[in-house]
Amino acid sequence: MISGTLSYSDLKITPSDLYVQMGYGDSIPDEMTLREAESVLNEIKFWLNAQYCFFISDGELDEGSSVIISMGREHRIGRVIARQLRGAKRYAYFVATAGDEFEEYQHRLMATGDMVKVFIADSIGSVIAEKAADRMEEALEALLLPSGWKHTNRFSPGYCGWDVSGQQQLFPMFPDGKPCGVTLSSSSLMTPIKSVSGVIGLGPDVRKLDYSCGLCGLSQCYKRRRT
Repeated sequence: MISGTLSYSDLKITPSDLYVQMGYGDSIPDEMTLREAESVLNEIKFWLNAQYCFFISDGELDEGSSVIISMGREHRIGRVIARQLRGAKRYAYFVATAGDEFEEYQHRLMATGDMVKVFIADSIGSVIAEKAADRMEEALEALLLPSGWKHTNRFSPGYCGWDVSGQQQLFPMFPDGKPCGVTLSSSSLMTPIKSVSGVIGLGPDVRKLDYSCGLCGLSQCYKRRRT
């Protein structure tokens, strides 16, 4: 398994990343919100400890039933993801997280009752987890480079027709069942909450296509902002 620890600067977070996650789109927040966001960022950048980990496994995609069989486990990924993984020869399974320290920071903010900062920190946490997954993809690309293989987009349980309960098949595939220290509840909730997990298709002929948002009914999916 390959893993990495990331500082705030490693994540390459831009103001636009945060504004989009907060719901502002291409607009700029008001001055008060900007000051509060800067305050939160200045607090976390000294101690943030985001992480990622991934491993590569053989697997077989049954596109007809939209199932990947890998390491003796069935991942019922749904038709949208199955189409995007078409042609994959192997699969990378990953977890990325903002980390325990950030989760504890969110709890401290909740205790203060400062709901503006709580909202901003929640948005920042989502950005951190996705940026950690971006750095994971870069590490994966470096690993694939000598072979000339490519990779698809990344796909997570809870999106694109892959039920969130798919986490229960995903997590036991990692060596200790707690990748990057992330744990999974019986209801498939990850802790730290600001974590992402999923699968990426690998092979000489796969393509990193846009997310098929037009085929998905999840209107509030954060991935829509990336297409």
